[in-house]
Amino acid sequence: MRNMLPNWICGAIGALWLVLNTVFWGLIILILGLLKWALRIKLLSSLLHRAYRKWCVGNRIGLQLGGVTLHVTMPNEVSVNGWYLLISNHISWLDIVVLSAQEVLPAPKFFLKDELKYVPLIGTGAWALDMPFMKRASKSAVAKNPKLKRMDVERTKQSCQNFRHHPTTVINFAEGTRFTQGKRHRQSSPYPNLLKPKAGGTAFALDVLSAQIDGLLNTVLVYHSAQKHICRAFMMGKLTAVSVEIEFTPLTQLPLGDYQLDKQYRIQFQAYMNQLWSEKSRRIAVIEEDYRSANYDYEEEAGQL
Repeated sequence: MRNMLPNWICGAIGALWLVLNTVFWGLIILILGLLKWALRIKLLSSLLHRAYRKWCVGNRIGLQLGGVTLHVTMPNEVSVNGWYLLISNHISWLDIVVLSAQEVLPAPKFFLKDELKYVPLIGTGAWALDMPFMKRASKSAVAKNPKLKRMDVERTKQSCQNFRHHPTTVINFAEGTRFTQGKRHRQSSPYPNLLKPKAGGTAFALDVLSAQIDGLLNTVLVYHSAQKHICRAFMMGKLTAVSVEIEFTPLTQLPLGDYQLDKQYRIQFQAYMNQLWSEKSRRIAVIEEDYRSANYDYEEEAGQL
């Protein structure tokens, strides 16, 4: 479509498609979720996940309509019928669309803040699909009662029981927020293109999911655009491609332990995450350079309307 229409029209069509796709399937998922809650029929759970997969397919079509090419490196071990924890760098709101658009990955799920359950379509859809809402104890409460540390884990494990019934990819953006150079400077990140990873969140997810997942999907996202604001670049048709590189590590090769109570494990896991992020930073630079070499004029093309 990029060769047939002006870039800005492609971007507008792709962005409109993504919005309508989310509204359409979001409403269907909400209706099915209410019916499941009221009638307690197991078949409705299967219909819910089918609708969710249709939303993911719609996201893939939206990216294509917007003129975006996906360059994906996917390990052979990864299966649409598996269970995984995926950790990725976080660049844009478009990250969720890109990751959900991967055909081989099982339906993406998230650990959500409790406040998000009241957000239309997003919160209601997550509720209908049995995604866990996190309501963690405050530091002051934990200081008064240290047992609350493990209560967070046990409560979330109970919330994740339904993941066993449907193949799932639990997505965790380990940096905790989207990358900007301003944020990088404020936290003195040692990585030129990443924020520091928050090891505690990933360790928490592994602790909660270790009995259910097949392994870890360490993912690198790289957007190829002359503009730094990725969503705006997509809407204007200036996002030419996205590279998605995924590396699989089986559960048996992952460092597991109690991050909150075991100090030695905490140090070990922090070192593990820092090593992953150091390699991720290197891969981002290599992917960007390789793309420039193969498409040396892509910045000029992205600027054409």
